Amino acid sequence: MKAENGLPGTLQEAVIFFANEENAFDFLMKERWPNGVVSCPRCNSEKVAFISTRKTWRCNGCKKQFSLKIGTVMEDSPIGLDKWLCASWLIVNAKNGISSYEIHRALGVTQKTAWFLLHRIRLAMQNGSMMGFNGQVEVDETFIGAKARNMHVGKRKAKGTGPIAMTPVVGVLERAKGSKASRVHLRVTKGRKKAELHAIVRDMIEKGSELYTDALPSYKGLETDYVHQVIDHLESYAQGKIHTNGLENFWSLLKRGLKGTYVNVEPFHLFRYCDEQAFRFNERKDNDQGRFLTAVRGMFGKGLRYAKLIGQEDGDSLPPATATAW
Repeated sequence: MKAENGLPGTLQEAVIFFANEENAFDFLMKERWPNGVVSCPRCNSEKVAFISTRKTWRCNGCKKQFSLKIGTVMEDSPIGLDKWLCASWLIVNAKNGISSYEIHRALGVTQKTAWFLLHRIRLAMQNGSMMGFNGQVEVDETFIGAKARNMHVGKRKAKGTGPIAMTPVVGVLERAKGSKASRVHLRVTKGRKKAELHAIVRDMIEKGSELYTDALPSYKGLETDYVHQVIDHLESYAQGKIHTNGLENFWSLLKRGLKGTYVNVEPFHLFRYCDEQAFRFNERKDNDQGRFLTAVRGMFGKGLRYAKLIGQEDGDSLPPATATAW
């Protein structure tokens, strides 16, 4: 059933709606340029003309053409808008994530293409502005990776055992306040030493907030800037409001997706999967259409090249010509 804004409200409706090329184009056009294209993304010239037969624009300033995809995570992709939008709907509304093999079968693209497409949608789901947490805030850390006892003996010797073979992730959760739901932000770190944890806490949490952590010694010293209260898990998991159960529940959700859907995630890509799950958690009170619209709006002004994705170049950014244009 379509919502009042005329957009699809379910996956079935989304597939039918965006299968129409005009619908997909008009939808993205309104989301990106609600007042129409006023200047060229490359040179900022206002002398642009729309070529209706090709669904592109021609700039009379730089004499080049540009499409709706330029300056977005979809730039240089031959995949149609219908598949991009349906894939976005699927990933933002799948509680435990969706694998590249599922996208490969559902959309009729290769698994490699689906893998690249999903990573670019994860970039759109990133929210780098999750700062300024205040009120009651939980901080906790966990380890992601294969258990040593399940590794081949050769890998076990090379990587070591226990936490040494795993990747630490620090989570910061701001508890619900009134009608505002709790929200979370994750950071993949090299370790959980005092300097690293203190830097994350001070970067994300406003001074004077109530801070709840476990008894890890690395958290000592934060009481100078925060109302720091500690729960020792050797004694109990909660003493009134002193607990980290909000993050413990989130860790369970994150690991369920990583182990059940993705099976294995390389440390190099882990932060992208963390961003994906944090997005769905933070937008959980919204409906399917709302989460989809939020992700689509995050596509603009971002870009991810395949060379960067596989570690051959630096920067999750757009080419210089488009990165500074808007």
